Amino acid sequence: MATTGASTPRERYRAQVRTEITERAWEQIATAGASALSLNAIAKQMGISGPALYRYFASRDDLITELVRGAYRSLADVLGEASSTGADLAGLAHTLRGWALADPQRYFLVYGTPIPGYQAPEDTLATSSEIMTILLDACTALTPGNTVTAFGTHLEGHRDWAAGNPAPPEALHRFLTFWTRMHGVLSLELAGHFAGMDLDPVLLFAAELEDLLKPRS
Repeated sequence: MATTGASTPRERYRAQVRTEITERAWEQIATAGASALSLNAIAKQMGISGPALYRYFASRDDLITELVRGAYRSLADVLGEASSTGADLAGLAHTLRGWALADPQRYFLVYGTPIPGYQAPEDTLATSSEIMTILLDACTALTPGNTVTAFGTHLEGHRDWAAGNPAPPEALHRFLTFWTRMHGVLSLELAGHFAGMDLDPVLLFAAELEDLLKPRS
């Protein structure tokens, strides 16, 4: 007897084809970048017609959205799991770096140069907010006594993406500093800009993180 709610053979086949399409898309992105993504090229690789492929993804942007959703969801899940097992901000930073190094194209799809003409839907922004909230909460845990400095007062009201859990201004300051500096180092490393330099990206990342974790006066 079929289990209630089980997918039908047609639904399973559709899911299988969509998975293959996304795999081919990642291959294209790795070769030529997201802006060069072509559904017709993917259809040719798969041996199906262009119109047939459009039954699975209505447009290039529809396919990009599927990839973006998957990328954000993947990072939210690994950070959420690390946080639930007690990881502090340092642990989350290393989790972020490990996720980025495991698949640089996935990282650049969501944190690299925006794709011309593409606008991510609201649900992807919600998952991005989930990621940022995990990190901001870890920053808040490092902010004793809700300290407020002159810089912090300028950040009041700038947390619309996580309004349900307001953070003190100095925690937000720490988060914004963490976010920009960690992504700066990661983006340079993954793009190969440290090549030819007498520099160890692992040590640089560790040094930046150590500085970010220092108590704020």
